[in-house]
Amino acid sequence: MGLKQNLHKLKEKYKGKKMAPAFNAIHTFLYLPNEITHNGTHVKGADDLKRTMNMVIMAMVPCLIFGIFNAGYQHHLETKEVTKALSFLSGEFWNMMNFSNGAWKILPIVLVSYGVGLLVEFIFAVIKGHEVEEGYLVTGMLVPLIVPVDIPLWMLTVAVVFGVVIGKEVFGGTGMNILNPALTIRAFLFFAYPTWMSGDKVWVTEAVDRVGQPDAISGETILGSLAQNKAYAFDMWDQFWGFIPGSVGETSTFLILIGALILVLSKIGSWRIMLSAIAGALVMGLIFNGVVSQGWIDEGSKFFSLMSTEFWNHLLIGGLAFGIVYMATDPVTASQTNKGKWIYGFLIGFISVIIRVFNPAYPEGVMLAILLMNVLAPTIDHYVVAGNIKRRAKRLKVKTA
Repeated sequence: MGLKQNLHKLKEKYKGKKMAPAFNAIHTFLYLPNEITHNGTHVKGADDLKRTMNMVIMAMVPCLIFGIFNAGYQHHLETKEVTKALSFLSGEFWNMMNFSNGAWKILPIVLVSYGVGLLVEFIFAVIKGHEVEEGYLVTGMLVPLIVPVDIPLWMLTVAVVFGVVIGKEVFGGTGMNILNPALTIRAFLFFAYPTWMSGDKVWVTEAVDRVGQPDAISGETILGSLAQNKAYAFDMWDQFWGFIPGSVGETSTFLILIGALILVLSKIGSWRIMLSAIAGALVMGLIFNGVVSQGWIDEGSKFFSLMSTEFWNHLLIGGLAFGIVYMATDPVTASQTNKGKWIYGFLIGFISVIIRVFNPAYPEGVMLAILLMNVLAPTIDHYVVAGNIKRRAKRLKVKTA
């Protein structure tokens, strides 16, 4: 007897009992649901929540694979075991030595993220007697991509439990949360364990024990250097392809753009939010460049380096592009109206650059900007809808006059 038949028997055996949601979740994760609608439906489609979530995961997989290679590459670049990659197809980057070193650090983060998060989901499903929701499938992939590669696994465990319980379950579960769960987890890590999330310890990989080699390699991200008015040795193409230090999934703007295309073409991610957020970041970057060019701030200021950074370069460094594509577009926490999406996205990009420049202790502002706009999204939609009603009422009054 096959696995599918055994799972179906367990579902029938535990139907109506406490453990029923757990067996239902395993069955629907592996196979199509065996319940179908027979009448009374208005729209029928082949997709469901699980397949939508899987499409988002597929859009992030290239960033994960690249991040694994990059983790090993950055380590071996510091230990002089590889030379600088000259192009996206460079053999110095795409070699198994880099992959094995990066996988040793990153795959445990992925396993802890999914294992702990899904365990909490199962517990809540059993306690509350509802089906296990597929929302954490995306969150579980997002979390490893937005945390430093050296994050201790016990810290990640605590943060994931906090994020799933406080960020989602207390609001009613998937589709009811007002904050992006992955960003809630990262915010918890940042405020609870700030020394592990910022400063010059954001990129650490353990070295393989060798005579004369250090135990660890530690270095700053580009944003960390700029926040301290230091120079960095990465050119525009390094930043675009992703050959730079940073959190696992945020470094390659090229692969993030590919992910954006997948989400837009599959109609999962809003192009309005992406485009307006980019516009907001560019506008704020231009304003700061203008301030510097007018001489209103001197070179000795702690804000000078990030203010003088070319306005377009803000999209290539840090997690701004990643946040815009994969988290600002979360359909649950983003604005729902078309006009609201333009406002919501623009303010995310605008505020991200403001926080990045004016908070040298935390130069990456996209997390806080998105969480702030998650809270304000319902208000934006309220006023957009109220404005539409007011205009329609005015037109109706004119017609009936």
